[in-house]
Amino acid sequence: MLYFPVSWVPDCAMHIRFSPLLATLCLSSPALAADPLATPSAVVAQAPASAWRSIAPDTLLVMTVEGGKRVVIQLAPDFAPAHVANIRALARAGWWDGESVYRVQDNYVAQWGDATEKKALPAGIATDIKADYVRPLATLKSAPLPLPYPDAYAPRTGFIDGWPVAMDQTSAWLPHCYAMVGVARNLSPDAGTGAELYAVIGQAPRQLDRNIALVGRVIEGIALLASLPRGSGELGFYAAGERRLPILSIRLASDLPEAQRPHYQVMDVTSQSFADYLRLRANRKDDFYDRPAGGVDLCNAPVPVRPAP
Repeated sequence: MLYFPVSWVPDCAMHIRFSPLLATLCLSSPALAADPLATPSAVVAQAPASAWRSIAPDTLLVMTVEGGKRVVIQLAPDFAPAHVANIRALARAGWWDGESVYRVQDNYVAQWGDATEKKALPAGIATDIKADYVRPLATLKSAPLPLPYPDAYAPRTGFIDGWPVAMDQTSAWLPHCYAMVGVARNLSPDAGTGAELYAVIGQAPRQLDRNIALVGRVIEGIALLASLPRGSGELGFYAAGERRLPILSIRLASDLPEAQRPHYQVMDVTSQSFADYLRLRANRKDDFYDRPAGGVDLCNAPVPVRPAP
């Protein structure tokens, strides 16, 4: 397995032929690279319209909770097709309406669904869907753009179609980074259905990768979930008498009236803006930083997402 040197900037003439993303990083905008005040957030703010891609409304899951606040989740059907199909069916059936966020474990996850685990599921919900843990690279729409740094949990990491991915030579899987959404399950061979979901609200628990299906990421409202009171029961489950956050509804954005639909865009990971953003995530040059890190791990380079202008 080929790993790139951690020092920055790499010898482009030597390494450019091995990695499309590294080639893009090596060819980053000279003007931006020379600006000592440039920051990742500045790159995002200045990115042209051509650097953004619209997120399809049928991949946006809108959870409305008590008080009318909402959490918006971008689903990843290319990586977890069976679970996402279940989630769409559950949303269209109104299955989550009246349920709750019933577990909040500090530095770990916030989990929601039916706290009793006894509510009947809609007809047609698939159950034997462990294949969603890992996807063959050959089945994905785009080639990966690899990160040129070693990873503790996978032979390779990078980005595919706006998603962070971990990889080996033949397969790819979504990583347990902050705000990623996964499917709660019991002991194997159970793989869950998508009825019970959780969002990562702490340090990335990457040891869960390939052991649980990940189905998307929170792109609005993660602060709401992360700031909820922690459950006092085992594993952060709310004990008797502790108040759970009520869920009013969960719907696909495509099923909402146009006036109520959220619209979002994700940065194109093949764009020059993303290359500049990633370079600065690895090597901050603004006044606060005395020493550039010389690298960045997958979970510390979240692909930018913004409300559509």
